[in-house]
Amino acid sequence: MDGLQLARDVVDALVDRQASDVVLLDLAGLSSFADYFVIASADSERQMRALADAVDEVASTHEGARRANRPLWEGRNEDGWRLADLGDTVVHIFSVEQRAYYNLEGLWQRAREVVHIQ
Repeated sequence: MDGLQLARDVVDALVDRQASDVVLLDLAGLSSFADYFVIASADSERQMRALADAVDEVASTHEGARRANRPLWEGRNEDGWRLADLGDTVVHIFSVEQRAYYNLEGLWQRAREVVHIQ
């Protein structure tokens, strides 16, 4: 299964768990470390944990999604930013405040927006 399908499946799982402002960016030709970013916001630490669990579930069904089909996670819920390395796809789960602060969409403004679900 290709990286775009994995990224789309992650988007679907995050939306199913009530993530807000979910964006899928195509970084092809812009990044040497990932082809896709999935960016989503969580309203609480509890929701952030639920969203991370959803990403784990998707990764477990996709070959090639790092570490025996388990993502490599960075960050802590209480810090307001979790990052999952799924190989070609990197998933960012933010608190609303941290997302505004880091402004990844602004940093990667040349990336093509594939999906944006408010």
